Amino acid sequence: MKRLLGVAVLAGALILTFTSLQSSKPGWWERLWYPLSYKQIVRGHARNYQLDPALLAAVIYQESKFKADAKSSSGAIGLMQLVPDTAKGIALHTGGSQFRVEDLYDPEINVRYGAWYLRHLLRKYGNEQDALAAYNAGQDNVDRWRDAGEGIQFAETRAYVTRVEQLKRIYRRAYGSELGA
Repeated sequence: MKRLLGVAVLAGALILTFTSLQSSKPGWWERLWYPLSYKQIVRGHARNYQLDPALLAAVIYQESKFKADAKSSSGAIGLMQLVPDTAKGIALHTGGSQFRVEDLYDPEINVRYGAWYLRHLLRKYGNEQDALAAYNAGQDNVDRWRDAGEGIQFAETRAYVTRVEQLKRIYRRAYGSELGA
């Protein structure tokens, strides 16, 4: 009985400590689980392309967990998991004269291209959900769904959009003042 009482007191103390920490320093728990690497790059390109920095951070986390050397089985590369063909087109639109696939491993270049692309999708579709769906499933799929008056048809893409929106809220809560969000 004494042992059970001791465990209950310890559990209560831990809950009280956790609650106190959460109220005195909101976001500390999220910071533990959702790091923000390349903060200056994220802030800078969010500002340059008029994006919510928490959204940009959320896309990066979802795409690569902030691993600059990430490469998917489909060939997408870097922090924002850009496909080389898409990145080559972005490079031309943004004034790049020479495009090299290995540049996509450079966080500065990758986030610049990804931020440009996300801004392009937001302008094209006029809403965050469709822009995120296009980032994940491609513009052709989203165009087809919209033309048919349908919502997102891929379960994976619906989950992606929901997860990025959730991550955006987490990043805003955890890093809002640092991101300028």
